[in-house]
Amino acid sequence: MRFTLLTVSLLLALSAHAAPASHPELGNDTAEPQLVDKSLRGQFHQVRQTVVDRTSDLVVTTMGFLGVPYRRGGNTVETGFDCSGFVRAMYNQTIGHLLPRRAEEQAAATQKIDRSELKPGDLVFFNTMRRAFSHVGIYVGEGKFIHSPKPGAQVRVEDMSGSYWQRRFSGARRVISAQDDGLGTSGD
Repeated sequence: MRFTLLTVSLLLALSAHAAPASHPELGNDTAEPQLVDKSLRGQFHQVRQTVVDRTSDLVVTTMGFLGVPYRRGGNTVETGFDCSGFVRAMYNQTIGHLLPRRAEEQAAATQKIDRSELKPGDLVFFNTMRRAFSHVGIYVGEGKFIHSPKPGAQVRVEDMSGSYWQRRFSGARRVISAQDDGLGTSGD
């Protein structure tokens, strides 16, 4: 799995938000802005590394479950997974964040984002049962997501650009928890 695009994007985004060249509260002393700038860079580096590590861990962990069979109501590798059970187990196991059990509840408990803002680790929802948010998966990057699709199938990666998924896309969400201090688990 390649994380270079994610890493480069994250580095560019964070460097764009680096400390400003001058800060009105610091006056004209050149030593203080350099100290503040250095401190902020260190904080950004730490946050960037934590977010990249957590996102990488989540995506890598999900890939380890490829081939686990679908099971309605399933939420463990031993029993198999349904879509929301898979998402819930991956977030709980990797991030330590316990999402609600059902897909529509997961959508309600997460932050709405635009499809263009998707980052690995975000949730993608689909209308597969004539209602919005009836199916959920985890975005892994490059237009693909991993999910537990249906009875008789196994956890697998799908391309969101396929006509089936394009027609049924309900929305994208980002998991934000209190322990994230406002930072999404997926690369904010």
